[in-house]
Amino acid sequence: MLTIFLIFLCEVSPKARRALWRWWYDRWARKVGAGEWTFMNYGLDWPPGERPPALQIEDEADRYCAQLYLRVAAPGAMTGKEVLEVGSGRGGGAAFLTRYLEPARFTGVDFSAEAVAFCASRHHLGSLLFKQGDAEALPFPDNSFDVVLNVESSHCYGSISKFFAEVTRVLRPGGMFLYADLREPPEMKTLDSQLAALPGMKVMETEDLTPFVAASLTADHGRKEKMIADLIPVNQRAMFLEFAGMKDSKIHRSLTSRQLLYHRWVLQKADPS
Repeated sequence: MLTIFLIFLCEVSPKARRALWRWWYDRWARKVGAGEWTFMNYGLDWPPGERPPALQIEDEADRYCAQLYLRVAAPGAMTGKEVLEVGSGRGGGAAFLTRYLEPARFTGVDFSAEAVAFCASRHHLGSLLFKQGDAEALPFPDNSFDVVLNVESSHCYGSISKFFAEVTRVLRPGGMFLYADLREPPEMKTLDSQLAALPGMKVMETEDLTPFVAASLTADHGRKEKMIADLIPVNQRAMFLEFAGMKDSKIHRSLTSRQLLYHRWVLQKADPS
């Protein structure tokens, strides 16, 4: 299937990987114009023994996707801060966090022009804006943001090292990098090492979210299945079902068996003062 090919793409050059993902996300934005489909992550079933976050009634339908954003973003204490999300997709997470965590300004940047256009037409909050840009060459000056957020996006990038360098560059001293993504176990070990070795950055927190993401794909299956049935043409549904990580998809099976891992990290940029 096309999506499996994209997700597990590792034999091609970084340039080809970037081009393929750009094509896929532009295709997604064109195919799904529905305003109610704004989240694109695999979600999080809140860990047992912890009280799930309280959500407004209008956010309950997207609870699992929203919970993943809260789990990743809450340690950044965004209230009153300048926040950048790299890979903001259809803007659901950016709009949700802007309403719940009240940053002074929240900027979402994405390489898909189609996705950015969708966000501009869908999300209307005074402190929220969207901009087209490349994660490996962010269109912002040095020391521009207090928080940089990246959720389930970096597996698309041609060079993770360039992305990390850009995050470090645009963060202000003392700023936080809130990061989450999935990798196969050997790649996750490499990613952990890369983060630990980032110049000027310190890993403050890490968490294995794999079982909670896998459980979310099971729990949220019915809602996603209905949305795909309602919004996607019949000849496109198999591809979207796989991409969405539906129950028994390749993604779901791999997370359940831990052939894929899903982790989050909190890093802080050193403050020379």
